[in-house]
Amino acid sequence: MEEVFLGRQPILDRNQNLVAFELLFRAGEVNEANVTNDVHASASVMVNAYGQLGIQRVLGQQRGFINISTELLMSDAILLLPSNHIVLELLESIQITDQVVKRCLELKRMGYHLALDDVTEINRRIEQMLPIVNVVKLDVLAIEETKLKEIINTVRRWPVILLAEKVDSPELAKKCAALGFDMFQGYHFAKPEIISGKRVDANKLPLLNLLTMVMSDCEAEEIEAELKHQPNLSYNLLRLVNSVSFGLQQRINSIKQAVVILGRQQLQRWVQLLLYTSDSSGDSISNALMQTAAVRGKLMELIAQVDRPHDKSYQDRAFMVGIFSLLDTLLGIEMQQIVDKLNVPEELTQALLQRSGRLGRQLALIEANEKGDVTQVQNILKEINFLSLSQLTHAELEALSWTNRINETAH
Repeated sequence: MEEVFLGRQPILDRNQNLVAFELLFRAGEVNEANVTNDVHASASVMVNAYGQLGIQRVLGQQRGFINISTELLMSDAILLLPSNHIVLELLESIQITDQVVKRCLELKRMGYHLALDDVTEINRRIEQMLPIVNVVKLDVLAIEETKLKEIINTVRRWPVILLAEKVDSPELAKKCAALGFDMFQGYHFAKPEIISGKRVDANKLPLLNLLTMVMSDCEAEEIEAELKHQPNLSYNLLRLVNSVSFGLQQRINSIKQAVVILGRQQLQRWVQLLLYTSDSSGDSISNALMQTAAVRGKLMELIAQVDRPHDKSYQDRAFMVGIFSLLDTLLGIEMQQIVDKLNVPEELTQALLQRSGRLGRQLALIEANEKGDVTQVQNILKEINFLSLSQLTHAELEALSWTNRINETAH
């Protein structure tokens, strides 16, 4: 089977809530003479991956937008994708023929949601699709403002969701919100500081004290005392420990009990994760910053398992790099201050500040993967030379599943 690349980009609503992900499937290097095989490879990986893991475990409560070519649209393979969790995103390369319109009507009757991708103008063929599709994605970078307003006014005659894609700056994000878009996607919104919608002042640096204490092997009593000053963290910690995922026979009622039951390593991990919920005003663990941080941490760990399968300490350090990589965004302070405060090892410092060293290159790989930058992903895979594209895809699916289990635990 062809190797297939999976990228993922958040889609947010007007309140910056995470509502969907675009899942970017690629079938390796495009071979024009072999395009049907590439299409079948993509379909096979989608079906196999989600068949094994379950698409709800991968996407959680969010929908998944999946790019669909003409070949896949017309094939029976598409019917293996669950209609209740998937939006079929019709690529701009699709010629809207009478056959395509007929096929889309069939899929709509079967319960599938459809989206038009990269729309830059409304012509007769696009108008044929507007009564059928649920979402229209406008490429806001490619359309001048006057024309954009005209297109929006035209499209608003149909009951479709308008999604602004390729939003790459704060100015463009504000403009699109003012123009009345319903959903937003782009590298700007994929950046956690925008997703979280908040920046914590530097005077909140004491939040890191708890993590410092855990990492420096303080006594359980000292950690308990510190946690008592962080009610939100304490509440989340107790809720997580009491969840069914831990399989405990008795309910845990004290912070000290929770600390002892979890053990040092798991406590450190949960505190790292819970830091992201400490100022989320009720959004809990489900906010998009949390999702990104958790996926990064788990994916780093899974990649490290391939790199050094018998070195548990290395795998733990990899997890830490993934989680820490967003702490500067969360706290609104420089990464240098964070590594100084936590006194992290040199290997982690290089990874977090320069994306250098073994773990740094793995973090760079994950960041390229988040952006759907296929070329950069391929380049880094060649550079690190121990991980294949298909292994990366499988690891990301596993990390997504793990993150969504955390999300379910927190609710």
